[in-house]
Amino acid sequence: MGTFTSILVLSFLIFFHELGHFLAARFFGVRVEVFSIGFGKKIVSKVVGQTEYCVSLIPLGGYVQMKGQNDMDPLAISLDTDSYNTKKPWQRIIILFAGPFANFLLAFLLYIAIGLMGVTNLAPTIGAISENSPAQSVGLQKDDEIVQINGAIIKTWDDVSVQIKESVGILELKVTRHNEVKTFLIKPIMNPFQTMFGETIYKPMVGISPIGKTIITRYGIDEIFGFALLQTQKATTMILTSLQKLVEGDIPLKELGGVITIVKVTSDASNAGLVILFGFIALISVNLGVLNLLPIPALDGGHMMFNLYELLTKKAPSERVLHLMTVGGWALLLSLTALSLYNDIYRLVGGN
Repeated sequence: MGTFTSILVLSFLIFFHELGHFLAARFFGVRVEVFSIGFGKKIVSKVVGQTEYCVSLIPLGGYVQMKGQNDMDPLAISLDTDSYNTKKPWQRIIILFAGPFANFLLAFLLYIAIGLMGVTNLAPTIGAISENSPAQSVGLQKDDEIVQINGAIIKTWDDVSVQIKESVGILELKVTRHNEVKTFLIKPIMNPFQTMFGETIYKPMVGISPIGKTIITRYGIDEIFGFALLQTQKATTMILTSLQKLVEGDIPLKELGGVITIVKVTSDASNAGLVILFGFIALISVNLGVLNLLPIPALDGGHMMFNLYELLTKKAPSERVLHLMTVGGWALLLSLTALSLYNDIYRLVGGN
């Protein structure tokens, strides 16, 4: 059941991405010849208007085939008025950007749903206090509930972390202790901290940790859009940082995962509940959006790069350059796909 859910999730994400391209193409009068969920042999197919809608054998991708655009043959063009090639560069850029934008939009909508259903967070209640820390020196105690920092209302432990991280100088903490509100002035100190990428950085700390109690946080109409936007931004930043660390070598290539890993993690998330599943789908959707915007020929970002060049120079890239860069882009993508598949299989058979 989990694997079936995973395939449905992947198909839905791809459908949403391709729907973005489709709607933008039709808006600018470009004929869409094929709208396919999946690759390979077509299993189900129906022509509606001028478009063939189909489900193909391999449900691990999808595509929109626009008139005059062929990723496998970048030199195959059409000069008809309903062709992708005859549209202005800025229009083609919008058509290309619409796919990744749809992924970001989907993530945003999923985070709205998550915020309305309720997010499990750590309560802003102090557990342990470090020896000789600023918190100990001012008299903070275990079970103190932080309700305000520098005037900002505190609802979760994440709020506490953000306020301390962004602090400049002395903090004013308000806590409740035995139903009484107490105020403390505390100055954070810089301490080493290990990131999720294994790096040691220094950040302001006061020497407190959460007690471990969880609460369900639900967001009202006045907060939900801000929450969804912030979560989408966080997911985007995390993925961009991960890509940067991968390129720099801080994350080894053996950690690269592919479709099998996505299917497995999606299956696990589906068993953990709807909120967890929605959160993971949102993360994968942002991941698809970011990856497709990379300036690699054969991806949306690569095509946008060619069109941006034409927009700025008033001339299209030479056919030779276009062909060589597209072939190079496909070679890179296929190599990364093969590596991620190898890593997936290696992990499945018990490799580390």
